[in-house]
Amino acid sequence: MKLTPLPISELTLISIVIPSWNNLALLKLCVESIRTNSAHAHQIIVHVNDGSDGSLDWVRAKGIDHTWSVTNTGICVTVNQAAALARHELILYLNDDMYCCPHWDTKLLAKAQSIGHDAFMLSATMIEPVDSGNPCVAVYDFGREPETFRREEIMANYHLLAKADWYGATWPPTLVHRRWWHAVGGYSVEFSPGMSSDNDFSMKMWAVGCRIFVGIGDSLVYHFMCRSTGRIVKNDGRKQFMRKWGLTSSLFDRYYLRRGEPVSAIELGEPEDTSNFRSKLRVSRLKAWLAR
Repeated sequence: MKLTPLPISELTLISIVIPSWNNLALLKLCVESIRTNSAHAHQIIVHVNDGSDGSLDWVRAKGIDHTWSVTNTGICVTVNQAAALARHELILYLNDDMYCCPHWDTKLLAKAQSIGHDAFMLSATMIEPVDSGNPCVAVYDFGREPETFRREEIMANYHLLAKADWYGATWPPTLVHRRWWHAVGGYSVEFSPGMSSDNDFSMKMWAVGCRIFVGIGDSLVYHFMCRSTGRIVKNDGRKQFMRKWGLTSSLFDRYYLRRGEPVSAIELGEPEDTSNFRSKLRVSRLKAWLAR
């Protein structure tokens, strides 16, 4: 896909897509953080799944742009529906259990503006209360629930958790240009309700020519880790990814996106043609064939 140069003036506002499934307290906190801690008046678009907890009434009362489904339709269908309402050139996918820290948007926008074209996938850096071993995440417990969230503490200390920029942007908060979102068809509905849909979206971006997958170390959001996945029947996303792309998602993350490595140059190249990589690729493709 052809790279399109972008004037900096066009990259100042973001359409923020937030899927939500009966998480009203978290959704309120998420929207509050965007409105309070953003430098710009970004468009907020919420997709309400079900909404029987009052979240549908709340977004309507607040005049928030939204889409709605009677039942939970999963991440892929949800974000695609919401993204259809995007008014701005940049689309950000943000989960409802995230709290945006001050300057989160200016840091992301500065990086997008510095790239000079529209072929990128950028991510903010999550702060999580539990250490999962993910090198792309900062770890500090500011509270596990909205009721125990220590807002004053995070506002005073979030900047101390900034990291160096890292390779491997895949999961939300993720920022892409609207032209590329639509070029790859958004999130693939065959991955509904959503396991490995992030990996698939990144792979689609790679397949059409994107080579910038960078996490911005000082654009910070707090992630409550209140996942809705425990309430759903999960798809076997890893197997689906292998069948679709002929390699495992972990191999794609390690050798293509170089996840977790510090950024030395913004643009990624093709994986090095080493015997180690080629051997792992053969094993990965064998696994994909066996998974059919």
